[in-house]
Amino acid sequence: MIEMAYAATGSEPAGGIAGWATDLMDKLGAPGAGLAIALENLFPPLPSEVILPLAGFTAAQGGMSLAAALIWTTAGSVLGALVLYGIGALIGRDRIRALVARLPLVKLSDLDRTEAWFARHGAKAVFFGRMIPIFRSLISVPAGVERMRMTTFLIYTSLGSLLWNTTFVLAGYGLGDNWRTVEEYVGVYSKGVLALAVLGAAVFVAVRIVKTRRNAPDQRADALDRRADDDMAGERASGGDARVRT
Repeated sequence: MIEMAYAATGSEPAGGIAGWATDLMDKLGAPGAGLAIALENLFPPLPSEVILPLAGFTAAQGGMSLAAALIWTTAGSVLGALVLYGIGALIGRDRIRALVARLPLVKLSDLDRTEAWFARHGAKAVFFGRMIPIFRSLISVPAGVERMRMTTFLIYTSLGSLLWNTTFVLAGYGLGDNWRTVEEYVGVYSKGVLALAVLGAAVFVAVRIVKTRRNAPDQRADALDRRADDDMAGERASGGDARVRT
């Protein structure tokens, strides 16, 4: 039915992600849109900026109701987020700390500051994180690691997801045959977010390398001082033992 609507308007997706999502919605209706978004949460390379406007366009063509599109896509977002929350909870804080302790250039104090920040701002991070490409899925993992209260997690995940989904479903609904325009604009936004993330990581690594090199001479001097103190303590202990034997 949905494919016939696309054919009638001359805008049928040729294949790829759009074709796959179209097939799901054609077979399952609105629950198919929800399933596609749930999978998008688990596999971030699946673009919500394609699936959501496509669901809106499908609703405009009568393939599902607009309310059903919004409800099911939001339910799919929450379901995918819950799976990632569970993965974070299974990994646990102790495993994360053990992993960080082995990483070069990263200190446990960095993790401590991150945990303290998340304890204060975790709810806001989950809410706004649902509207940032790439991080919209990943934000659920630290929430699980830190065992954020489930009610808090569900409320802010649902609200953030509903806002994001509504924006793009309505865009697809209103743009009609031009629904792919959304993908173009959001693609620029996603690339900008990715560029900032890469830049931030590069700056962190560069700063940490510089600090490590600057502190290296002092650390070597401290190590030599400690070794000298240990040698002197050992000599005193040996001298004391010799006097006792005499």
